[in-house]
Amino acid sequence: MHTSSRHGLSLVAVSLLTLGLNHTAIAGEDLFGYVKGAEAMPKDAIELYQKITLRNDKGQGTYRGINYETEFEYGLTNKLAVSASAKFMSLDTSGLIIDGYLPAEKKIGFQSSGAEVGLSYMFLSPAKDDIGLSMTASLDYDWIDVHSGQDKDTLSLDLGLQTQKYMLEGELIWVGNLGMESTYADRAPIANLPEDFEWSTDPEMELELKMGTGLSYRFAPNWFVSAEVLFETEFETEIGQERWSFFAGPSLHYGSADWWATLTWLPQLSGGGEQYQGQRDTSLHLIEKTKQEIRLKVAFNF
Repeated sequence: MHTSSRHGLSLVAVSLLTLGLNHTAIAGEDLFGYVKGAEAMPKDAIELYQKITLRNDKGQGTYRGINYETEFEYGLTNKLAVSASAKFMSLDTSGLIIDGYLPAEKKIGFQSSGAEVGLSYMFLSPAKDDIGLSMTASLDYDWIDVHSGQDKDTLSLDLGLQTQKYMLEGELIWVGNLGMESTYADRAPIANLPEDFEWSTDPEMELELKMGTGLSYRFAPNWFVSAEVLFETEFETEIGQERWSFFAGPSLHYGSADWWATLTWLPQLSGGGEQYQGQRDTSLHLIEKTKQEIRLKVAFNF
């Protein structure tokens, strides 16, 4: 091979390596399992992704819920995107009855459970401005209670603000989230419950407040390792503050031009509010939440 040819190939190799090392997460990639970034999808971009969440362990008996969400997102402009998703679930619970929440052991195979539509708008771009800022809004309708598997109609409006900051030329990424979800819930009656078992069929209003933050570091081309912290608290019509929980855990993310995937483990570190009778670990909220969640997201970009 001529010297000039070898020199040309060397320049190409160096250029490709440099591009790989300088690669940052493209718009639309979720580096975290729960908190979201502020970068918008480009105009006419399409993303199809599958989210699978395992909710496991209430400290007694068996509790294993799996939630599936298939989402389609489309960039209307370089700042505005719309989305629609279908939700499914399976549930296996035994050896645990919780007054007012888990009325019976339940085993549900894979079945549809809800649907959601949403939009997001980017006010400031983290790639072009000092800090990114976006908002999200979604309307969610479920017909199965995600906790008990019983029939329950819920209509929720979820509003969120997202901030994002690129640091160290994109190697380090910080995000922060604020969110509020307001829900109207109406349970279906259940026959043959014990006389002293509470199962309210009066419509309820719920308000959930959420705060989260995370840091993500690119440790190799296309690879990111992340850590996130999430706080959630919920208020109900008659009870007031019903629960609160802190969660924190790591994520591993891989992203290419055509697809990306994120795997997250999020254990509950502390929690409070209502507890079920005989609950052993009183430092956690284990009525509506579990000791840990594992989430996998896989997405394809078009």
